[in-house]
Amino acid sequence: MLSRRALLLSAAAATTLVPTRARSQAGSSARPDADNEPPTVLRLQRRGIEVNGKPASVYGIQQPAGTFGIRTKVGARFRVRVENRIDEPSLIHWHGLTPPWQQDGVPGISGPPIPPGGSADYDFPLRFGGTYWMHSHQGLQEQLLMSAPLIIRDQRDRPDQQEIVLMLADFSFTPPEQIFAELKKGGKMSMAAPMAGSSPSAAAPPKMKAMGPPGGAMPAGMAMGAPAKPDLNDVTYDAFLANDRTLGDPDVVKVEAGGRVLLRVINSSSMSAFHVDLGQLDGELIAVDGFQVAPVVARRFPIAVAQRLDIRLAIPRAPAAHPVLALLEGENKQTGIVLQAGRAQVARIPDIAGMASPALNLDLESRLRALKPLRPRRADRVHTLDLTGEMAGYIWSINNVVWNKDVAPLPLAKGERVELIFVNRTPMPHPMHLHGHEFQVVEIDGKRFAGAVRDTVLVPPGRRVVVAFDADNPGFWALHCHLLYHLEAGMFTTLRYV
Repeated sequence: MLSRRALLLSAAAATTLVPTRARSQAGSSARPDADNEPPTVLRLQRRGIEVNGKPASVYGIQQPAGTFGIRTKVGARFRVRVENRIDEPSLIHWHGLTPPWQQDGVPGISGPPIPPGGSADYDFPLRFGGTYWMHSHQGLQEQLLMSAPLIIRDQRDRPDQQEIVLMLADFSFTPPEQIFAELKKGGKMSMAAPMAGSSPSAAAPPKMKAMGPPGGAMPAGMAMGAPAKPDLNDVTYDAFLANDRTLGDPDVVKVEAGGRVLLRVINSSSMSAFHVDLGQLDGELIAVDGFQVAPVVARRFPIAVAQRLDIRLAIPRAPAAHPVLALLEGENKQTGIVLQAGRAQVARIPDIAGMASPALNLDLESRLRALKPLRPRRADRVHTLDLTGEMAGYIWSINNVVWNKDVAPLPLAKGERVELIFVNRTPMPHPMHLHGHEFQVVEIDGKRFAGAVRDTVLVPPGRRVVVAFDADNPGFWALHCHLLYHLEAGMFTTLRYV
């Protein structure tokens, strides 16, 4: 069954003259015979994993040989055929890339979803490298792990370093439609774990966090930077995964003692932010969301939903096991992988940390500096976007408007420098993602600086974050909170220009 948002998007598509090709989302730029090379095939399919000793049926994006996602190189063409082998429509968004708008993978905005048994072709150049990812933008499929890495190698990828992808996810045995329905009720539910061997659809309702007082939107006059305690983690998940596994049976990656590692961290969670904890290893953060920053050395880094971190590690020469953990924001739950150097013994790591982690903040964001910032220029157009919502009924919006097909796109014109002012007037954090463009963080709470280039920025409660981008990729684009259920509830808008 299509979700309410999918139905609205489909209706919007009918009014925007989106091309609807039977087999292709590629539009006029597609070149099926480019360079006489066959496209990389990605199959959307069901697969089984084990979580906490119980079987679970989830989705996957795999090549025919079993590889998850894609690894390619900068300067190549992104030539891909997506085959839908699940029993419902789907469509994949290339998160962080800048394709022609008809290939962006948002149902009803970019084009129609791929029907069961259908396929779609994509073909566009890759103009920058880094760590990206792909995920379904159809309904709530992302919650069922319809996501995969999208790695574009470039000159940063040294031949003397080992590349390791750490993909984080939150998991529930409860169907996402049921999770969303319970959130809209606003109640606090207890959860009985399903019996081993039971299907996700047979699971009991998830435990939902009490959502606070009705009409919980932050007053417009509230001082920015001085919010009340943030409201975190709407959903109590059954598990948190690192490369599809929990710490009860972690992914153990063999590394060379004394070697170098490039750790690519992707937060593909639907709703959960983390602190990446490197233990005794010093990590050198060299890129966020694929784009280089002046290196920052630390042992712990925050990562919001949909963000990515590229971290260089120097592995000590002595044999040892080095856990790389991800601690859930605001709680003591954790997941992670283990880097095993030499023949070191790998000890069991509990999935409960010794103490709760703090909420993510903007301390690191305010320190990051882009190695290749935008050219200095006065903004031609500024849009202020208040992030708004009500706890009662679980309604989320932008400028107090819940998105629907009648909401006009944000206006702009090709060639403009555009600034988006995000002001969070709710007690919950919102990672805001712009499709089809990279942007630069240029202000936090009134302080201007040449911050990181990104595609997703966290806006904590009561904070003001300003980003700038150049309108250099004409089309019809989505802009939204990347918390899946906030997006589904209406914290979504569009922009359009030719």
